[in-house]
This record gives sequence, structure tokens and C-alpha cells, in this order.
Amino acid sequence: MSGGSYYVPATSKWPVLGSLALGVMMIGAGMALVHGNGTIVMSLGLIGVLTVMALWFRDVVMESRQGLYDAQMDRSFRQGMGWFIFSEVMFFAAFFGALFYIRVFALPWLDGEGAKGVAALLWPDFSATWPLMSPPDPSVSGPREVMNPWQLPLVNTLILVASSITLTIAHEGLKESNRTACRNWLIATLALGFVFVIIQGVEYYQAVTHYGITLQAGIYGATFFMLTGFHGLHVIIGVTILAVMLVRILRGHFGGHDHFGFEASCWYWHFVDVVWIGLFLFVYVF
Repeated sequence: MSGGSYYVPATSKWPVLGSLALGVMMIGAGMALVHGNGTIVMSLGLIGVLTVMALWFRDVVMESRQGLYDAQMDRSFRQGMGWFIFSEVMFFAAFFGALFYIRVFALPWLDGEGAKGVAALLWPDFSATWPLMSPPDPSVSGPREVMNPWQLPLVNTLILVASSITLTIAHEGLKESNRTACRNWLIATLALGFVFVIIQGVEYYQAVTHYGITLQAGIYGATFFMLTGFHGLHVIIGVTILAVMLVRILRGHFGGHDHFGFEASCWYWHFVDVVWIGLFLFVYVF
């Protein structure tokens, strides 16, 4: 706003409602894990979270369209998005850290190497290899095979890299006020995102039915699905965000110099792409 004023949003009910919905969802998740009967409660909580998010973002869009935000608010949004992506980096760093810990430390210890090689006394016949096809505990069955990284995983890698390129072109088109180019390249990005999700589903089907890779297939199966599954969820979220951006573009929102909502979605999508490259290298290839 003019005059160096700072916009203070009106009192909002969404933080409280969002917290309540999230609490219901987590209670339902706990009930489902412990008692096996919390699916309905968890689903209601999830619907509540999604509803609050949609209505809250709607209010933010309306405030932006009314010209209520100034340069200070823009900086606040950028800092908030930056911290959000940082939290996502730490989220995936935890899972990558677990993968590296297992491969670099835990497995060699069980094989008698390193400072804690005494752990080899637990399973004296165990031989450390990765991917771990034969877990040390005979009650746990490992996968029958591992996936070939140069087939579907490579295709998905090329798709995500291409989607980052198309999204960058769309962003450049918006900065030049070329809304047609922005729209078309954004549609291409969405199409690539949908194809990625479909191929990921096919890959999961093959992993379970042909390769015996499941969450119960030892530490390899657990790390495989935790890393690729959470990444797939982030891709779905990213596709949803970009779909909302497309609707806003079609409605005439954003300008050449006033489009942080679009820019933030680009930040998120590029982050998802970088994470996948790490997954491709350390989950599939090495």
C-alpha cells in the first residue's frame, strides 16, 4: 500500500480451524495404527485440513486482488516460502540420512567392520551388501530383485527435468506479460507432472508384483517406499498447486512484476525435481 503503511490481516478463524482439523486427522491416524479402526476419523480430519487450506488460500488471493499487499508483505511471503522449503529440505534430509546411515555404518557393523563390528555376533553369517537382498534376520524376506534404474526411473527423471524447463519458460513468459506462452507451457508442465505420477504408479505395481519390493521386504523395501512415496506425494501436491496457478492465469490474475504466487509454485516444483535427482542417484543407481 502507499505511504509506507503495513497491511495487517483481519482476525482469522482459519488457524484455529486448521489446527483442530489437523488434530482430528492425527487422532484418527493414531487410532488406525493402534486399533485399526480410525480410518473414518482420519479421513474426516484430512477433508477438514484440505477445506481449511482451500478457503484460507482463497482469502489470501482475494486480499491480493484487492491490492491490500505492499512490498513488505511480498518480502514476508518470500521469507515464509523460503522457510517452508527449508523445512521440506530437512524433512527429506532425515530420510536420506537414514539411508546413508544404514549403508555406510549399520550394514558394515553387522558384517564385523568398524568400531561397532561386535554387532556381527548377532548374525555371524551375515554379509553386508547393498541393495540388501537377504536381511540378516531369517524371518524377514528381502526383495527378489531390484528395479533397473535405466528403465522407468530414468524415464521419470527425464520427465521431471523437462517439466522444470517448461515451467521456467512459462515463468519467463509471465514476466514478459506473454500470458499465452505462460498458459501453454504451464499446461505442458502439468501434463508432464501427470505422466510422472502415472509412471510412478506403474513402477510401484511392478515393484510389488514382479520384484517383491514391499514395505516388509527388509530395510531396502522400507527405505525405497518411504523416500519415493513421500516424493510422489510432493509431486501430487505440486501438480495441484500448478493446476491452481493455471486457473488463475486463465482468470487474468498476475502481472509481469506482481506474481509471487506463481513464483512460489515454481520454487516448490524445482525443489521437488532436485529431490528426485537425489533419489534417482542414491535409491536406484548407487
